[in-house]
Amino acid sequence: MPTVFSVRFAWYMLAAAAAGLLLYLVAPILTPFLLSAVLAYICLPPVDRISRKAPRWLAAAIVMALLVIGLAALALIVLPMVERQFVAFLQRMPEYLDWARARLVPWLSGTLGVELNLDMEHLRQAVTDSLRSDGDFLKTLLPRITTGGMAIVGFFTTVLLMPVVLFYFLRDWHEIVHRIEDLIPRRLHSGARKIAAEIDRVLGEFLRGQLLVMLLMAAYYTAALWIAGLEYALPIGILSGLLVFVPYLGMLVGLLLGTLAGFNQFDSVIGLAGVWIAFGIGQLLEGAVVTPMLVGNRIGLHPVAVIFALLVFGKLFGFFGVLLALPASAALLVALRHLRAHYVDSDLYKS
Repeated sequence: MPTVFSVRFAWYMLAAAAAGLLLYLVAPILTPFLLSAVLAYICLPPVDRISRKAPRWLAAAIVMALLVIGLAALALIVLPMVERQFVAFLQRMPEYLDWARARLVPWLSGTLGVELNLDMEHLRQAVTDSLRSDGDFLKTLLPRITTGGMAIVGFFTTVLLMPVVLFYFLRDWHEIVHRIEDLIPRRLHSGARKIAAEIDRVLGEFLRGQLLVMLLMAAYYTAALWIAGLEYALPIGILSGLLVFVPYLGMLVGLLLGTLAGFNQFDSVIGLAGVWIAFGIGQLLEGAVVTPMLVGNRIGLHPVAVIFALLVFGKLFGFFGVLLALPASAALLVALRHLRAHYVDSDLYKS
């Protein structure tokens, strides 16, 4: 006969499996809510301070307005720069094709034995067709992006829904927390509060450390690219630094934009060496010095676990899932530590 504990454990496992299946099925719907919850958690301290002297709804509106202004300013700086660089790159594409035909293809054939049959006239015609829109890159690109159908509709739905959800989270955060706390069974209440407090501490330390990493890396990339002589050092450096909260994304995006700007500015590949060296040193500096020093092992995730978390959350929630992977994994890790301690102390483990 099964014991009461084994029956209860089986019900717990069944409930966990059902919850996992439900999470998988409703993952696309949860994306704006989860991302809004993370943003609300980050913006909660200034809202609490402002709400001491103003109504809570006004404090939430002020913080959201400042957040939107900051994001809009970043977009106004970066997007025109990206458009100009792509247009300039397309305009100089015939020069690059002539160089590839005259030097690169013979070198690959003579050195590596690789035969490339590049249809230069076809490539030239494709570049010419891309430039017929008088350089309006975004207008040319937008119809191609919109062919994504439901994916692009889902993206814009998430973007439009997030401000509404974020406002209510900021306004009613403490009330929501109290209502959830009231639903916890009394015999589990003290343990749940302990876990929640530990999650809050870990997330707070992680987010504060990550913010400092972003600011320092933005300053480094801006200074390094300026020393390398890149004209667009400021916008590319700021964007590269702000994107470092997603592993490798800041470096890859910055490297792509820096290389594109360098192709349009420098006359030879040698001029790009400084840009590439700046990003190579920046990646080593971030991974070996800045992040360990400011963030350290606050999350406690193994590098393999970080990669796994990024893949899982990216699969479930798309690009926004990648943004949520590390803070959500930090919260889950705290809960799993307590679950493991409870399991080791149970009769099921000791028997």
